[in-house]
Amino acid sequence: MGMLRARIAVAASAAAAITATVLSGGVAVAAPDASRLPCKATMSNAHPADYTTTDVRVHTAAYAHVTTVAHYKTTKTTHHRTAGRKGNATVPYYISGATPGYKVKVSVSVVKGNRTGSCSTSFTPHR
Repeated sequence: MGMLRARIAVAASAAAAITATVLSGGVAVAAPDASRLPCKATMSNAHPADYTTTDVRVHTAAYAHVTTVAHYKTTKTTHHRTAGRKGNATVPYYISGATPGYKVKVSVSVVKGNRTGSCSTSFTPHR
């Protein structure tokens, strides 16, 4: 009698799995990673002249903490901001004698509570 119940339980589980697959169109869907914050970064001017300012424009979650790090040829410069209610933050970088033609990568990290995200952009200074 116990073996019959086990077979019925297995058959019912298999039927449920087949029904779920048919109803979902046969596509396995992973749950979204709720811990990742959105992060998008662009430059106001990707080719700034020396002794001018270019802005890193970041879009993320509302009121997230934003950290940017510009990786110049010989140094790194870090800035911190907090995104506004629409998730936007503008981080100015003054270009002071940066190596012309050297592509400066700007790493961006965003944090809100226990959620994090990252993205990057770049600019290339000229004389």
